Amino acid sequence: MTRRIDRLIGRAAGTADRYSFDDWARDSSMFGSSGYSVPLNMKTTWGVDKAEMIGNNFEGYVQSAYRANGVVFAVILARQLLFTEARFQWQRMNNGRPGDLFGTRDLSLLEVPWVNGTTGDLLGIMESDASLAGASFTARRGSSLRRMRPDWTGLVLGSPSGDPDDLDAEPLGYVYWQGGPAKNKPVTLLAEEVAHFKPIPDPLAPHRGMSWLTPILREIQADGSATRHKLKFFENAATPNMAVSLDKALPPEAFTKFVELMSQSHDGIDNAYRTLYLGGGATPTVIGADLKQLDFKVTQGAGETRIAAAGGVPPVIVGLSEGLQQATYSNYGQARRKFADGWARPQWRMAAAALQSILPPPTGSRLWYDDRDISFLQEDQKDAAEIQQADAVTVKTLVDAGYEPASVIAAVGGRDMSLLVHSGLVSVQLQTPGVQPTGAPA
Repeated sequence: MTRRIDRLIGRAAGTADRYSFDDWARDSSMFGSSGYSVPLNMKTTWGVDKAEMIGNNFEGYVQSAYRANGVVFAVILARQLLFTEARFQWQRMNNGRPGDLFGTRDLSLLEVPWVNGTTGDLLGIMESDASLAGASFTARRGSSLRRMRPDWTGLVLGSPSGDPDDLDAEPLGYVYWQGGPAKNKPVTLLAEEVAHFKPIPDPLAPHRGMSWLTPILREIQADGSATRHKLKFFENAATPNMAVSLDKALPPEAFTKFVELMSQSHDGIDNAYRTLYLGGGATPTVIGADLKQLDFKVTQGAGETRIAAAGGVPPVIVGLSEGLQQATYSNYGQARRKFADGWARPQWRMAAAALQSILPPPTGSRLWYDDRDISFLQEDQKDAAEIQQADAVTVKTLVDAGYEPASVIAAVGGRDMSLLVHSGLVSVQLQTPGVQPTGAPA
């Protein structure tokens, strides 16, 4: 298999580069190589302000979205704080139904993935890489794990025809360029040596996955521009945009000198509310609108909510203004349940499936997540306890009715009453029909 991958390395140098995140993003039809440039203001005394461009690659997402946008950072942080709380266990499978959880020494690879590392550290990296690159790659290297930077990782596809776009194409392995493609000789890894976590499949590159930030690039850029607009408002004395008209007979040199003096005296937040003195026929005219007239909070809040929605996090969980306005104890609990059931549990399930490729489970079991000790989910634990109580009542009723205890447990646990087996004993006393109970009067 290694030689088979090595034979594809020559192809990887020329065509497998397209499987790297940078080249995939550059060729993606979601956004062009030049990024977006959206003018938001008219050309007035504040000048032209364009939306900050987000580089269409992993580093661009990190620098221009994660590090530069507070809403994106808050959403990813909220996802990480919950995602990193889980731990992994083996789960027995009984006739295709999930059973009890148990642990073995083999799980220490996930409990201490690297020196001084924890399961939470591993899950935190998996989440951030998946959010920013669409996929996370974790390599097993002996008795420890290593994170593979997504934009330095290439996926090698192979098919009988040699065409990676063939219907029968499948992943053969991975190539990793330390320091970036074309900088060093790539390291080759077999498919079973890498845990490939890709929560959102990309229809154009299903083997890679897609970042949840991709569909909302314009929202992120608009939110960043709105924030800069607010800053600009305060830098310009916390007043709306202003036009100053002068006498048409004023010489150009005098006009230039007037603009310079006025800028020195009134530009900037330190000059806010100073008295404005004008001469030579100068007339100030307010144009544009202040933040209140713009209903700025609603304008920016709507964009923040759409970013949170794309990240799968209810706005109230992140602490965004629109979510807090509608927050009550009741709907906060509903938002928490939605976040756990609609996002966290599917993510944990997919993470367990990805890690299982580098940590094969014992026979008859699978790698699964254990969320029983997560305080964020205590309401779910309460519901689970109520379900167990109802199951216990059902078990007692069926056993009292004469069904064999083992079959009762199997039927209740599997939610399949066809598994019930009757003992032949009559209910209540569970005596054989027609037999006189011992000690009973004749």
